[in-house]
Amino acid sequence: MEAVIGLLEGLTVWHWLGIGIVLLTLEVAVGTFDLLWIAMGAFATALFALIVPDPVGGWQGQLTFFGLMALVFVISGRTLFKGLRRRATTHPNLNDRLANMVGQRGKAATNFDGGRGKVKIGDSVWLAQQADDAVIVEGDQIVIAGAEGTTLKVKLA
Repeated sequence: MEAVIGLLEGLTVWHWLGIGIVLLTLEVAVGTFDLLWIAMGAFATALFALIVPDPVGGWQGQLTFFGLMALVFVISGRTLFKGLRRRATTHPNLNDRLANMVGQRGKAATNFDGGRGKVKIGDSVWLAQQADDAVIVEGDQIVIAGAEGTTLKVKLA
């Protein structure tokens, strides 16, 4: 126990900066934003240790300040900056080719038997399923209404 207290009594600005840098490095590896706020608390404690080199209570004062600052930063980070956690995308269907095809027009490549058949969209032939009860025969113009798995849901255009 004496060794731990001896280590804590020797805390300086450089120790707090090192702790902050280690926490930021871990944050880059993990990417949760939680360690970011604790690292900010360590940097604030480094500034505190620079301004008040011998706080009331010694190392206990520094640890108390660090704990309070980390708590304040974590709470504010979780509430004020919660939008940082969400990934906003301007292209929600970027990697979903079938979702991007909804609304496109094509031709029935085969007769639909039992509600299933093939359609030609551009230069590709796709498995398709009828989205309604209309009879689709080869050559009919269709429009894509949706997708399920790798099968397009189509209806007459």
